[in-house]
Amino acid sequence: MAAQDDGYNLDSATLEVLRARLDRKNLDKLLALRNEALHRFVAESLERCDPASVFVCTDAPEDVAYIREGAIARGEETPLKIPGHTIHYDGPSDQGRDKAATKYLVPRGVVFSNRLNHTAKDEGLVETHEIMTGIMRGKEAIIRFFCLGPTDSVFSISCVQITDSFYVAHSEDLLYRRGYEQFQRLGGSPDFFRFLHSAGELEHSVSKNVDKRAIRIDLEENTVYSANTQYAGNTVGLKKLALRLAINKASREGWLAEHMLLMGVHTAQGRVTYFSGAFPSACGKTSTAMLPGETIVGDDLAYLRQFDGLCRAVNVESGIFGIIADVNAKGDPLIWELLTSPGEVIFSNVLVNDSVPYWLGDGREPPRSGVNFGGKWSRDMKDAEGKPVPHAHKNARYTISMSDLANRDPETDTPEGVPLGGIIYGGRDSDTCVPVEEAFNWAHGVITKGASIESESTAATLGQQGVRTFNLMSNMDFLSMPLGRYIQKHLDFGARLHKVPLIFSVNYFLKDHRGEYLSGMLDKKVWIHWAERRIHGEVDTIRTPTGLIPQYEDLRPLFRECLDAEFTREQYVSLFSVRCAKLLEKTDRIEEVYHGAVDVPDLLFVMLREQRARLEALRAAKGDVVSPFDL
Repeated sequence: MAAQDDGYNLDSATLEVLRARLDRKNLDKLLALRNEALHRFVAESLERCDPASVFVCTDAPEDVAYIREGAIARGEETPLKIPGHTIHYDGPSDQGRDKAATKYLVPRGVVFSNRLNHTAKDEGLVETHEIMTGIMRGKEAIIRFFCLGPTDSVFSISCVQITDSFYVAHSEDLLYRRGYEQFQRLGGSPDFFRFLHSAGELEHSVSKNVDKRAIRIDLEENTVYSANTQYAGNTVGLKKLALRLAINKASREGWLAEHMLLMGVHTAQGRVTYFSGAFPSACGKTSTAMLPGETIVGDDLAYLRQFDGLCRAVNVESGIFGIIADVNAKGDPLIWELLTSPGEVIFSNVLVNDSVPYWLGDGREPPRSGVNFGGKWSRDMKDAEGKPVPHAHKNARYTISMSDLANRDPETDTPEGVPLGGIIYGGRDSDTCVPVEEAFNWAHGVITKGASIESESTAATLGQQGVRTFNLMSNMDFLSMPLGRYIQKHLDFGARLHKVPLIFSVNYFLKDHRGEYLSGMLDKKVWIHWAERRIHGEVDTIRTPTGLIPQYEDLRPLFRECLDAEFTREQYVSLFSVRCAKLLEKTDRIEEVYHGAVDVPDLLFVMLREQRARLEALRAAKGDVVSPFDL
């Protein structure tokens, strides 16, 4: 062992590598974090990836500025007309999360779900190490420290990210709380998340070898490797890649890591009630989190813990990496204001003309030409099938800090989190589920709401429209354990609570026989405020075979109060009738998903059987579709 000046001991081999790889200034910054596990990870990563130089980024403003300036100097980002705005392009074949290339490294003998992409750990590590060997030659490696959740909190998870992409490091600075000082509080504990990323060989400032893209997740070591990609969903490790690690960690420690928004719902009397909500893509998650008159704590990821019998939650992140398509001044005034005002914003994969960004659905006439992720673009461009080429990618993004949002909740960074009054599970179907429904109890909500989410494909989705995709808790893509075990963890969590959040399902997408939506875009405000009143016992319900629905007498004044609109009895019947036949079909589909799955609780099948029996009894007595006035 080699003794350091401050009494911290580090093995001589690791210290030798660090001394050889880092100059004195950066070595001092790294060794100030007295953590042997950290230093070994850094030394092994640098030896394998072989960068030309290394920069250790602390929380100091000058270090952070070096990252932003480096992204521009290296051409990974280009300044736009509005001060603080930049544009980044990913390659034409690097425009989204690569599910096929994302694999768990699972030790032999460990039972894992066949629904989750995985490979044997020993073989996977050999392959991963081969890909990473020498991948940073000629580049500068950046070592960054972040904190998932508020700093200096029981929710805090320290993270280290090693990357050769200044764009990735800059994005993370907007999206996460800086964590160098948090790492100092961690001391010598090995309990932190590790991320190693390289964009690989670059061509025109984008990853060249995307055919060799690889994202590997080692749950045992809390480590994620990512190579030959720049798209943030594959490279910003602290986002959905870290969620997979956190789900596994939460399972061991008795809390929940969820793909959920967090928001405060405000009444005219000054009361604030906090909700979390899980919604698959295109099911209304962002529009719910950004409802006018409410406050946002987070739009994507949440940690839930039990304190003195209460459920409290935090936003894992401190920024938004949002889909920019259809963001416009009318529908998203708060986001639009940020995207069109001076301040730090990273645009990705949009069209740029004369240093001004344009995207799909922004409410503006696009210019006749410009540059996008595919290179030069003009209005008359056609694809191989003769169809017009869009001026921006449908998955184009914006990256911002939440601190700039006017509707940011004042409790966003509180170390103890916000108390949850309700949990919302959102799905999308045109003919089955009512706009809002309360579960009978926690277990019923977990199983028939959260564990039964379906999302119906739309015209914006490749393939056949109307196909329902199962998405457990809206977390299906990020699970790191068998489905049944994940459900049991939710059941166990609720059983430890003295005051259980109410669970609701929502569906904003019911249609009539002509294919027209039965409710307006802002009607969701009414559904959320009805749920808020249920939490405080201020409105009654009607019991149906699948849950508790609102009474007409309570919704009518809510429409006037929230939207200054009338709500007729006819509208109520069309929205809240019980569609027995369709609900029975859904129950059958959900039950089929879990047959043969690993570790599924018996309670799930019991509850689905009981729900089927209730639906069949109502159908036999009153028909396929039953008005709420007949219940």
